[in-house]
Parts: sequence; structure tokens; C-alpha cells
Amino acid sequence: MNTGFMIITNNPLVKEKLGEDYHVEYEELSYEDTLKKVQKMIFQGYRLLTHPLSGSVKPNETPYKSVMLSETPEGLDAQAMQIIASAIQACGKFQFKSDLYKPQVYADFQLVDYTLISSALPSAETWR
Repeated sequence: MNTGFMIITNNPLVKEKLGEDYHVEYEELSYEDTLKKVQKMIFQGYRLLTHPLSGSVKPNETPYKSVMLSETPEGLDAQAMQIIASAIQACGKFQFKSDLYKPQVYADFQLVDYTLISSALPSAETWR
């Protein structure tokens, strides 16, 4: 399955709904650790295709994040390095709240993240 892009996520709903049709790399990580994984990949030359702070949910208010990257390294991008560094830094600006919610709220956060990354798929199809 060569789609030209991959999705890095800690959201099990993204893995479940998109994992059979797209290259989805799922790990049980925190929001911030997911961004750090994306950062390592950007430093390896993968191109950032979706903004790591997409949506209106603040870092540390949701436990889930999905980010789209090129499927293969394409070279270093200074702007992408700055974007991901700023996103990781933003995590420290907000109080960690994602462990304070009732269990049913997590399904809502999964759906929000899934909807955001799914909305990028039509554009991603043109990157092939």
C-alpha cells in the first residue's frame, strides 16, 4: 500500500478505521510523545503534511493526536522543524487534563481526532 503518506497516531479509532486502507503507525503514547515521534521523523527527512496542532482542542486537553507525514524521507525542512518544535513547546503551556475525564469522554476525543485527520485525506490523495 503506497499512498505517498502515512499517519502517525496514538488514537486507536484512527488505527481501526483507517489502518486497513492507509499506512497508519499506531503506538500507545501520550500526546506529547506522539509529537516527539513525529519530530524525530521530521529530523530524518519526512515531510510534514498536516499541522501538529490542527483543530481547536488544546494540547494536554485531549490525549489523542494524529499527524500525516510523507511515506518516505524527502529531505530536511527547516519550517517543519520549527512547527513541530513549537507544537511540543505548546504542550508545556497547558495544564495536563486528559487524565481527568470520565471514560466516555475519551471516545469523543478519539472521534474529534479521527474527523480531523480524515478531513485531510482528500488532499493527501493528490500527494501521490
